[in-house]
Amino acid sequence: MKKKLLIGLASIVVLTFIVVLALPTIMHKAGLHPEYTGATVELPGKRALIVTTSHNVLAAVGETEGPATGVAASELTNPYYAFLDGGMEVHVASIKGGAVPIAPDSLGRLTATPETRRYLEDPIFKAKVENSIQIDEIDFTDYDIIFLAGGWGAAYDMGYSPLLAREVSRAYYAEHEPVIGGVCHGVLGLINAKDKSGKLLIAGRAMTGVSDKQIKELKIEITPQHPETELRKAGALFESQTAFRDLFATHVVVDKERRFVTGQNQNSATETAHKMMLVIAEQGK
Repeated sequence: MKKKLLIGLASIVVLTFIVVLALPTIMHKAGLHPEYTGATVELPGKRALIVTTSHNVLAAVGETEGPATGVAASELTNPYYAFLDGGMEVHVASIKGGAVPIAPDSLGRLTATPETRRYLEDPIFKAKVENSIQIDEIDFTDYDIIFLAGGWGAAYDMGYSPLLAREVSRAYYAEHEPVIGGVCHGVLGLINAKDKSGKLLIAGRAMTGVSDKQIKELKIEITPQHPETELRKAGALFESQTAFRDLFATHVVVDKERRFVTGQNQNSATETAHKMMLVIAEQGK
């Protein structure tokens, strides 16, 4: 009897070990961080700017203690390498400048992407992240692509920055027509941009961002802004895909004018970056 019990316990331990080893593959197969298999282009001589949050605490507004957060690693690393490998010059900026906070849970075994692991071994990229440019020290019109990275931290500062909103507006009206966009909570940086008549720039445009459903499923409703809610308030025509859990869904939207490209969540970062590049290539400028 004792021997059978020990064998049973050993079997459970082995099975648990196998499941733990296989979990990243299982999550990937379920839809987390899908591989990009679409078209790619080379854009030598073009420039991309990735903008991130500077907020690093997941807490109620006004509170200063809570779990560490920031930009979701894949929403920074995956676009960066899509742009870089496409021959573009890539800069990293943040709301306050300096070291970009990266959400620790986005660097874990289950959530890290090949691009995230590549970042950890890339001293040039790490230096850009640790010494990001403050957005008031940069001219968005100098770039062909402006990509707003997400993560929970972006819910605290991207949608509240008047300067970010103004720079998005300026970039939109630049003569060379940069492509503007982002993923997940990063799209909050678009909600207060205005056109020349003072109306919200994204009103009437098809867009996406992290869904209210995903936020509820993850039980992280403490943040002050939620992308689906805020995009709808700003008049955007919100779209998204769903899954048994929206953590495993993905969706990318190119607006009719082909000036804005937005991605639903962490799964959409790579596709969003490549579609931005494809739009630039199709412009032929």
